[in-house]
Amino acid sequence: SGADNWEKKSYLPMYDFVHFYEDFEEVDLPEDYFSTNYYTDRLMEYIGKDHGDGKPFFAYLPLQAQHYPLQAPQEYIDKYDGVYDVGWDEIRARRYARQVELGVMPAGLTLPPIAGAPAWDSLSDEDRRMYARRMEVYAGMLENVDANIERLMSYLEEIGEADNTVIVFMSDNGADNNEQDKIFPEWYAANFDLSYERMGLEGSYVNYGPGWAGASGTPLTLFKGAASEGGLRVPFIISGPSGIQSNVTTGAFAFVTDIAPTLLEIAGVSAPTGSYGGNEVHAINGKSMLSFLRGEKDRVHGPDDTVAYEMAGSAAVFRDGYKLVRNNPPFGDRQWRLYAPNEDPVETKDLAQERPELFAELVAAYDQFSKDFQLIEVPDDYNPLVQIQKNVARNQGEEATDNVPILD
Repeated sequence: SGADNWEKKSYLPMYDFVHFYEDFEEVDLPEDYFSTNYYTDRLMEYIGKDHGDGKPFFAYLPLQAQHYPLQAPQEYIDKYDGVYDVGWDEIRARRYARQVELGVMPAGLTLPPIAGAPAWDSLSDEDRRMYARRMEVYAGMLENVDANIERLMSYLEEIGEADNTVIVFMSDNGADNNEQDKIFPEWYAANFDLSYERMGLEGSYVNYGPGWAGASGTPLTLFKGAASEGGLRVPFIISGPSGIQSNVTTGAFAFVTDIAPTLLEIAGVSAPTGSYGGNEVHAINGKSMLSFLRGEKDRVHGPDDTVAYEMAGSAAVFRDGYKLVRNNPPFGDRQWRLYAPNEDPVETKDLAQERPELFAELVAAYDQFSKDFQLIEVPDDYNPLVQIQKNVARNQGEEATDNVPILD
């Protein structure tokens, strides 16, 4: 799993401590370590070490932000003091209004209640105080990411590579509603400072729960782990040479598997074929976005292209503006539904009865995807939160059981 942002510390009761490696050797962390700052520093060092050798570089900066534990330097947290006191319902309404103003979301959507989140006004004064601070930490952590991206961009300008580098920025999934400290309360209380005063600082543990996750994913439905738009739709920013357009915003559909073939085409490199290490090299199943990014095409995927996805039982199939979706517990009921997310990004209008032929085609496409990739479906009683608890029990040398208390 991942790690604390301030020290060699696991954020789940699975390991005594975490391991960091460089060139296959385990390493220690510096005394002034903060993950986002440090990873950015190291990446610039790597680029600088070989700069001038005449060779291109590929750099990957997989930040721990914005994953829990939410943590940030004090000065970043304090900048947001009081900003979120109005609560997630009001922030969500303001964000949707701004999205409509910017033209990135259609007007007239009715935002469903945030799953698992109480109304802000129903909380006690103390709960509102604590939750507002959690979002302040989140915002501070995110601004620290912005500051480090700015540092990296400035460095590329200093060494003369800014105009010669394709830069891709994206998130790996939708907002996370999990509150792990409620699943393992005794462990967190014993290993972290959970006080208001230390929130986000070294030694603390913070996540922000479904209320703020719902606001972060405005106006989309559900969260990380779900196949709904709130779990899958993420921002994607790309800039650089090779004729890529500037200052263009688009809602065209693309999938994560499209990134590799795009970068390969930009670099003029053919996708690998044949075998490697005695194993067959599987064909890349994404499509290059380069023609679309240059403005030569108006979409990445054609009307007959089908893209399928599955994780922990939740699944989706995309084709020509339609989306077949199935959510397993704790998010859904394992039933397939059909949506048109461009017009209905909150996924409230099931079109399965209106488009029965398309519904059947997409279900069949998922079955073929499952067969082609030898997918093993999870059992009907599978729940990822229960599985985390089972994994923790095993790692602690305890007997795993199905009778594990779980949050609704």
